[in-house]
Formats: sequence, structure tokens, C-alpha cells
Amino acid sequence: MGTTHPQTLRRRWTTAARWPLGVAVAAWRYLWTVTPVHRWEMSGEWPADAPPSLPTGTDLSELQRFEDGVGPLMHRIYRTRIVGSASTPEQLMARMTENLDGVAPSEFATFQKVEGEKGGLDEGNRYVVRMPGPWDGPVRVVAADATSFRLATLPGHLEAGQIEFRVRSDYRSLWFEIESWARSGDRVSDLLYSRLRVSKEVQLHMWSSVLRRVADLASGRMEDGLVITTRVVAADALPGARGNRRSRRSRAEVAALGDRRVNFDDTKGAFGSKPGWNLDDMVEPLPHERPGPPAEGESWQVAREVMDSYQLADPAVVTAFYDRDAPLSGRDMLLRIRFAGLRLKVAVRVGDTYEETREIDGRAVQVFGWSYSTLEGHFEEGRMHYELWKWQESGDVEFHLKAISRPARRGPLLLRTGFRLLGRTHQLRFYRQVCRRAKRLTEAQLETQRAAAAR
Repeated sequence: MGTTHPQTLRRRWTTAARWPLGVAVAAWRYLWTVTPVHRWEMSGEWPADAPPSLPTGTDLSELQRFEDGVGPLMHRIYRTRIVGSASTPEQLMARMTENLDGVAPSEFATFQKVEGEKGGLDEGNRYVVRMPGPWDGPVRVVAADATSFRLATLPGHLEAGQIEFRVRSDYRSLWFEIESWARSGDRVSDLLYSRLRVSKEVQLHMWSSVLRRVADLASGRMEDGLVITTRVVAADALPGARGNRRSRRSRAEVAALGDRRVNFDDTKGAFGSKPGWNLDDMVEPLPHERPGPPAEGESWQVAREVMDSYQLADPAVVTAFYDRDAPLSGRDMLLRIRFAGLRLKVAVRVGDTYEETREIDGRAVQVFGWSYSTLEGHFEEGRMHYELWKWQESGDVEFHLKAISRPARRGPLLLRTGFRLLGRTHQLRFYRQVCRRAKRLTEAQLETQRAAAAR
């Protein structure tokens, strides 16, 4: 039978007394941390990003499930590789669960067990994560084994969903991961998380600190820093959603794009050879795979899925809206672009997709690609090509970005003028960012697949 650990008023005030100084210390450490943090955000889909099923027999009446939340569903994975440790996954998890508060950033947050035997962690145990202001987070353990445990949120938590901690090993290292599936617990939390992004940064700092402390607990060191991937499932894409006014308006705008034409003359074919056009050609190496044709679940195929779902653009810069039931070839897309402090809406149309084997300098290369062209009202004119190459003899995989563009000669004068003055710098930065995302998202997805296969 479990033991209840009462949270006295004195204990709560003692915890809270550390917060003002703790927040300042945490912020200072966050600004000056030398740990590389690689953050990648992309759009998610239901049910691929759905939370795992709760164990049979779980009392659902007292949980705050994602259905009870507000706003989009955030599927996040925090991952680090720990090298130089002599611990096994079982040993590391046992040390962590013996005193969960030992891996918390104590100057900022604390894990307190409120129900369950002292020491260790078992299904049914309850904890509360005490943080500044309204951040207290009551949770209950819903699953636990020798190398992992999963928590579900309880009423009063700022999030609604589940979070899992797990460790595994390969031939030379430990991999520690924190994976969460959650929505904001209420509208205020959604405002702070999705709009103002205050609690998002608090959460990022907290779990990043936990990963660093786990590495210390393992007496090892992190290799290549932290990788944090976030897949966002829009609220109107979740089961039972009716869609809000903004999503309905976006769908109507996408449906109206069929009447627009491209905003440049492409009938002559080599339109980009005339003066005034910018020609850009960038190549980014992707993870290597075995020689031969592209294999299922390997680098080329994974990168193709990233391309097909238009994950290459950073959602903080470009958000795409389109009919997800429409085929890629000929798809109309409404892009919301953040440019020079403004939020702009422009439209593009995907051309034909193609997949073929080419011979270049006597070497066979498998190529998949597609392009999109700018439509009327865009502040640019031109066409961008995305291509994946796999050299079959060597197994080398590459992402190619080719673009032909110039400032638009028709459309809103203010936008065209602004793009002529500032656009080229932002454009090249966007191209380089797309290439980096192609590599990093492919790496992250491959590692996620390996982790899933190892569990």
C-alpha cells in the first residue's frame, strides 16, 4: 500500500522561496550554456503523432488526457547520446528513479513524490513538479519497467497528455530520451505556450537540464549535444475537432487558389537566362546508405517523406496550408511568410513530380524531385526545384536545391519594394536553412526509427 507525503504549507513556501533567485540563475545558465542544442520543428499528422495507449486497467477518470487540453498537440523528443559511461541502461534508470528530484534543475524546479513508498518508482506513484508561478505539475506513473517509465498528467497540470523517459544502449554509448505528447491544459497555458512562447522556453530549459544531469549521473559526457524535435499537430486536425475560424478561412483561401496563374512568363522555357534573374544551386550531403537502389526506411526514402510533407521550411519562417487529400503534383499551397517583421500571405503551385535514374559521368543516380512556381500576388517571380539524389554505386545521398527568381514586377508596391531592398539576403538565408533542415530532419527521423526498433 502506498504512502502519502503531505505537501505542507511550510514545505511549499520553502520551495517557492527559491524561485526568484532560481529563475535568475536558471536564465543566466541558459544564456551561457556551452551544450549544443539542435532544435527542429515540423508539422505533425494524426494518428502518426498520437500519444501511446494507456495500459489496460488505468483509471482514466482522474487523468488529464490530451482530449481535455486546448490548442495543438505537441509531440516532442529530447535526445542525447552519453559516452564514457560504464553504466548499463538498467543501472542508470535505477539510480534516476531512486531519487527523481536528483536530476531536476533544483534552482528552478523540484520533483516531489506525494504518493508512494519512498525510494524507487512504481506504477501508481504520484509526483508534483513544483515550478514558478502557476507551473505546478501533478502527474502519476502509468507505466514503468527496468529502462523506462511514463507519466500522465493530472487535473491542474499546465499540460494535458503523457511523457516518457527511457534509456537504451548501443555498442559504445547510452541513449537517453524524453518523449512527450501533450496539449496545453487550458486557454491561459495555450496563450503562454503557443502564442507568447514563455512556457515553451521554460519547458525547453527544464528538460535540457534534466538530460545534462542524467549524463552526470551516468558519469559520462554528452556527445553532439542535445537534439530536440517537435511535431505539431494542428488543433483542427485532431479527432473530434470542428476547426476554428482561422482554419476555415485558410481552407477557403486554398480552395480559391485554382483561379490564379503563375506570375511570370514560363512559355519560353529558358526564362531564367534573361538578365535580372538570380540562379541558385545548392547541394547538401545526407546520411549515407548502402549502395544500390534506395531502400525502404533508409536515408533517401526518409528524406523523400520530409519533402512530400513540405517539412523543409522552418515553421517559424514559413507555414504552408494546402489540401492534404490533394496529390503532390499540381498542389496549390498558401504560404504564410514572416519577413522583416511582417506576416505575408503568398501562393505557389507544385509542378509535376518525377522519379528517374540518370547517368552522369558513367555513374547511375536515382533522382526524385518536384518544383513549385510563384502565383499572382507573390513578391517574387520564379521557380524552385527540390531534388533527392542517390548515387547507386557508392550509396551517397544528396539534397539539391535549385532556384530561379527575381523580384516580382506586379503586385503590391510596398511588398515588391521591400523585397528588392531586403529580400535577397533573407532569400539566401532561407535556402541555406532548407538545406540544413533536409539533413537534420533526415538524421532525426532515422534515429527515431532506430530507437523505435530497439524498444
